[in-house]
Formats: sequence, C-alpha cells, structure tokens
Amino acid sequence: MGDSDFSELLTQAEQLANDIDGVGELPRVERSLRQVLDASNDLWSKVTLHEAPDIQAHMMLASKGVDLTQLSQKLDTLSTRKTFEPLEPVPEADISSYLKNEVENVLLSLIEGTHRRSSAAADQRLWDSIRQNWSKEMRQMFNALHGSSRPLDLQGLPETSTVADVAPVHSRLDHMEVAYAKEVIDYNDRVIQGAVRPQLVNKFAKAAESFNNMRVNELWEIVQYMSRIAPQFKDNPILTRTSAPTQSQLILQARKYLEERYKKYMTKLVEGNLALACRGGVPGTLSLVRSFVDLRVLGSLQGMLGLEDGQVDKKPIWPQLYYCLRCGDIDAALSCATQAGAQLNDLCAILGALKSSPERALDPSMESTVRFQYRCNIRKSPDPFKRAVYCILGACDVSDEHSEVAKTADDYLWFKLCQIREGERTDSRSGENITLQHLQTLISQDYGEAHYNALEQPHVYFQMLFLTGQYELALEFLWRIDKLKVHAVHMAIALHESNLLGIPNCPESPLLCVDPSDQTPHRRLNLARLIQYYVRRFNLTDMKEALHYYYFLRGMRLPSGDNLFRSCISNLAMESRDFSTILGRLESDGCRTPGIIDIFNGVQAEPSEIIEMVASNLEKKGLFEDALEVFDLAGNHEKVMSLMSGLLSQVVHLTSQQGSLRFRLAAKATDVSRRIEGNKFRCSDETYRTFQTLRHLLEFFDKYHAGDYVKALELIVESGLIPSKTEEVENRVNNFRKLGDEICHNFPQILLATMTILHSLYNRARGNVNMSLSSSRLETSMNDKPLASYREQARAITSFAGTMPYRLPGDTNAKLVQMEILMH
Repeated sequence: MGDSDFSELLTQAEQLANDIDGVGELPRVERSLRQVLDASNDLWSKVTLHEAPDIQAHMMLASKGVDLTQLSQKLDTLSTRKTFEPLEPVPEADISSYLKNEVENVLLSLIEGTHRRSSAAADQRLWDSIRQNWSKEMRQMFNALHGSSRPLDLQGLPETSTVADVAPVHSRLDHMEVAYAKEVIDYNDRVIQGAVRPQLVNKFAKAAESFNNMRVNELWEIVQYMSRIAPQFKDNPILTRTSAPTQSQLILQARKYLEERYKKYMTKLVEGNLALACRGGVPGTLSLVRSFVDLRVLGSLQGMLGLEDGQVDKKPIWPQLYYCLRCGDIDAALSCATQAGAQLNDLCAILGALKSSPERALDPSMESTVRFQYRCNIRKSPDPFKRAVYCILGACDVSDEHSEVAKTADDYLWFKLCQIREGERTDSRSGENITLQHLQTLISQDYGEAHYNALEQPHVYFQMLFLTGQYELALEFLWRIDKLKVHAVHMAIALHESNLLGIPNCPESPLLCVDPSDQTPHRRLNLARLIQYYVRRFNLTDMKEALHYYYFLRGMRLPSGDNLFRSCISNLAMESRDFSTILGRLESDGCRTPGIIDIFNGVQAEPSEIIEMVASNLEKKGLFEDALEVFDLAGNHEKVMSLMSGLLSQVVHLTSQQGSLRFRLAAKATDVSRRIEGNKFRCSDETYRTFQTLRHLLEFFDKYHAGDYVKALELIVESGLIPSKTEEVENRVNNFRKLGDEICHNFPQILLATMTILHSLYNRARGNVNMSLSSSRLETSMNDKPLASYREQARAITSFAGTMPYRLPGDTNAKLVQMEILMH
C-alpha cells in the first residue's frame, strides 16, 4: 500500500515538472539560489540609487489603474508648438494653401478671443462673488453691532442636524414688551379675520398708560396728536407729507398740542398757588390767564419795564393777550382786547378775522396790514409781549427769537410754527420768511442733538423733531436711547399702519437712509431692519410674538423678489431648528398638525408656500437632512425622495450604528415608504425607482455587514443590478445605463461586497466538498454544483465590471479578479 502511494506521488511530481517546462509563460530559471540572490541584490541597488522616485510613482499610479509608461508616451506626443505657432505666409496664387491658411487663422483668432473673453468673465465673476460675500458679511456685522449695548453672542450655530425637539425656554420679554405684544397680537388677529382695524396708535398709547411713566405718556400723546391728519396714500408718505395741505394740518396739530400742553401747565401752576393767583370771575381761559399773569408778575415779570397800553382788570393787557394766544383761545384774546377799549380796535378787527378763519390764518391783505403796523409802530416798542403778539399774527421779524417771552423749547417751537408761511402768504417785501422745511433744517441740522442736550433730555429733542413732521429722525433718535427702544419700535409700527412713516424701497437699506427724491432734510426709516433688531433678542424664546411682529413686513419684498415676511419666518426656523413649533408636525398618518404659521393663513402667508421656502433655503445652505424633514412636512414627495436618495447614496454601504446618519436615514426611509405605500405619491417614476433601489441596497448591506451572506446574495440577485450568469451580462449593462448617479456611484462597493460574499460561500462549500471526499462519487458530484454556480456568478461579475460604462477604481478591478482566481 505504501509503495503504491509513493509511486502515485512520484508520477504527479513528474507531471507537474512537465507542465512547468511546457506550458508556463516564463522561461525556466537555470540558476542556483545563490545566483538568484546576487542578481536580486544588484538590481535592488540600481533601483534605489537612480530610479526610486520613478518606481514609487509607478507603484502609486498602478494601484489606481494608471499605466505611467503609456501615459508618458501619450504626453510626449502632445505638442502645442505646431498648433499655435504663427502660420507661414503662402503665395496668393496657391488658392488651396491660401484658403487653408485663412481657415486656420480664423480658428486661431476664435480660440484666442474665446480664451480672452473666458478669462475676463471668470475674473469678473470672481470679483462679483467676493464683493457680494463681503457686502453680506458687512451687513451682518453692522446688524450685530448697531444700537446694542448688550454683549454679543458670536458663537456660531452648530452645523450638525438638530431635528430633535427643542427644550422649552423661558420668555425674555419684560412687562412693557409683554403689554405691547398683546396689543400687536390682538391687532393682527383682527386684520387676519378681516374685521375693522382699530387705531394702533391709540391701542399702544393705552397700553403705555400702565407703565406709570409720565414721560412715556407724553411721547405717545405727541404721536397721537400728529397722527390725526387726513388719510395718506401708501405709496409715498414723504411726498404726501411735504405737500401744502398736509403741512398745514401738521402745523395745526403741532400748535394744538403745544397750546393744550401749555394750558395744562398754567392750570397746574395756578391750582398749586391759589392764594397768590387770586383766581375768580367767570371760569374759562381768560380767568386762568389773568391768574397766571398774577403769578408771573410776582415772579418772572416782576420788575419788567416797558409794558404798554395800560391794564385790564388790574393786569397788563399785552401779557394777557399773549398767553390767551399761547393757550390757543382766540375768543379769550378777542374778549380781552375788547375790554381794553378803543385803543385796540385795530387788534380786535384782526383777532375777529383770525377767529372766522377755519385754518386759523389771516388772509394775505390782512397780514400785510399787520406787518405794516408792526414796521411803523410796534417794532421799536419796549413791550416784549406787544411785539410778540404782532409777530405771531403777522409773521414779522422771523429771525427774532423773542427770548424775553419764549423761554422754553416749547415756547420757541410754538412761536416758530405760528410764523410759518407758505406760498402766497410769504412776505415778499421784507424777504424774511420761514417755511416748515427751513424750521426742520434748523432743528435737525443747524442745532442738532448737542444744542438740545439730547442724550440727557431725549424727550425734548424727540418732541422738536416729531412736532415738525420729522418722524423718521425722531424715531431713529429714540431707538438709540436704550430705555426708550421699545417705545420707538411700536411708534414706528403704529405710524406705518397709518401710512405716515417713510420707509425705503429696499429692506436691506441702512436703518436711516436718504432718498434722492425726498425733500431735505427728510429721511427714511427702515422699519424692516428696526423690527428685526427689536425681535432678535427674544425670537428664539417667544416665537409666536416674533412672528406677529414679522407680520407687519408682509407687504415688503427683498431685492430677490422674496416676500420679507416669509423670509423672516424661514430665517427664524433655520436659526431655531424648532420646525415642529413654527411649521407644524407630521403625524404617523401623513397629516400635518398646525404650527404657528397657520395663524397667519392668508394671501401673503400660505403655510404650504412658507414651508416650501424654508425647505428650499435649508437645501441651499447644505442642511439636507433638515431640508428633507421640512419637504416631507410640505408633502413634496419629489424632493423628499430625491434628497433621501442623494444622502443614502453616500452612506448606504457603511455599517449602521446607533444614532449615525445612516441609521437616521434608514428609519426615515422606512417611514416614508410606509406612508406612501398604497397611496398616490407625487414624484416621477425615475425618482421613485432610485429611492426604492437604495432602500433595497440598505437591506443588502445590512445583511452583508451582519454576516448573513445567503440572504444578502438573494437580495442582490432580486434587485437585478448585477448578473448572476454570464448570459445576463449584456442585459445588466443596458440596465446600468438607465440607473441614476446615486446608484452608479455605489457600484464599486456593491461589486466588492457581492464578490466577497461569493468567495466566502465558495470557501464554505469547498470545505464541505473536502469533507465528503471519502463519500460516494454521487455525493461529491452534488456538492460540486454550488462551487460551479459560485464560479459562474464570479465570472459574470468580473465580465460585467469590465464592460459596464463606468470607470471603476483600479484596486476594485484587481480585487475582483483576484477573488475570482481564488475560486478556481
């Protein structure tokens, strides 16, 4: 038995030696081991000394499937010298050569011109992009730094997805902000419901009364007075405000406020000094004025010389007349002048004409009479009150500030408002006239904040600006005072809702800007920026209130054409990542529960459009996972499956780990598939097939990484992506051309995983064959069938990899071939 076994081994060894001598591609080595070692050392020394970089380059490129020698030969054959070198002149008689030369010249000129234009266009686009990015960054820095005395939070937002629920936070609104916000919500609710709009100025003023701040109440009282004018056109409030009829209304309202305010001051002063005031007689303005004059005579008027024309009721006549006019009571002034007797008959006629005028203004002829009397008799009078009365009635000596009479900013402003004359009422003889525009320039530019000590007395400077119709400048100044910011914002909102606020055409303009078409010194206040500044402090904690403030911007549009209200909602949603609170939540049945945006359901605030806009902006910013959730909320199945396919294609071949992107996407894909199963989905067939194929691949790779090779092989065969027989190669290649890029990019991993599975199953089956060698020939034949099947599948895969229209990495082809060889 032993001799026969030895004879068989000898026979097999001789057969192997014959095969090597006759079949091998390489010649038989006729050297000893020592000679082979010496030759190897010589070759190694030569390579390391002279050709090490080339060999390393060869090895690196060969691992990627690149033949460096062949590539070098191709590069050597390329030469631009002959292509772009100057053409030799040819004789004009040689027509064919001449035409060929001209054609080549035209081609060269086209190439050169195209290159030049392309280079210029690339440079231009580069600089445009740089300038655009810098402008955006500059606006963001300006927005962060403007008008804020609080420390800035410069920490960037996290780039990772935070689709999970956001923890509840406490409100950051103080009691004043809460009171204003309630009025804003109530007003917007009425607007949304289509009810009659209340006067927002009055609602805010009423809310401000609860603050127990007299200065704030005075500010709102000014706004109330100055907003009681005829309805304005919405297109251009500044243009309407500078028209003659509107300016007359503004002047009358400003004078009325100052007169009633002064009357309250007189009443308070008299009631606080009843013993000295000696008030009596018929109740009314004249009795109040006479008591006030008593106090002033004992006070500031004591010792004043030059009071003329006697007394009425034992009190100087001209102070009584001036203070009656200062209170706005022409009837009281006329009664006082009548009691003075015949010496003031001319003045009685003037006051009578003033009383009968609905505009509280004399006609041009009567004013000319007053100015003539003033120039002839009154100008040199020692009585300051007499001069003041005539200057008020006839707008005389507009450059005289009458400091003996007008001692406060209120007095000065009222005096100048009384002297304003426009159009035909100007004094053409003297050439001294004052217009509202001149008074506005005097207050805001010539005097300015320093003159009125504005930072210490903000209410005074605000009053001077607002009562002269400079709403925008007044509100911007008030915004810069930290304690008054909240009031400035709501005053601006109230004026905007009354079409009284001038705003720029572009919401990205600075907070205060100049429009060339406006009359100087008017400015425009960027309400959009003002509201965004105000809301920024609490938009992440009080989202409902923030969206109600953004609702005032619904009629504005960005330069890109997007609605500003929708854009603000989109920015808030992306900043907070609390999509369920703002946009709603998707239930298991596919229905969306309402979010905050559903409160504003209307023509300019359709929830579906807002959700689509948020999703598109998230996609543009590269937050694809968040965009996927929001598109799903909007019911846009096309974008959901498209984004899902794009994300899955990047991670489908990886191992699934708890909490990883692949894990989350797999769960989302399962949820989407469950909801659309049996229902009509709104997407293209190609997108749906790509999505379903990637889901199939998810399951395949899960089984592959789990070691369940039999099930994984069944899944990949069922998918029809790769051939299981050589006869299917051509069909699978044709099908490959119809696949999307999301699937094609994963074919290297699919082929390697499938070949690894086949190799593993082959080795397992081969082990079973070796164990059955001692069995019968029939059993051995049956065990050989799986081996042949695996080899055929491996051969089909390598054939498919070589013919498919996709460039596989070099190491992929090498591994596929290597594993196939190991299966033979």
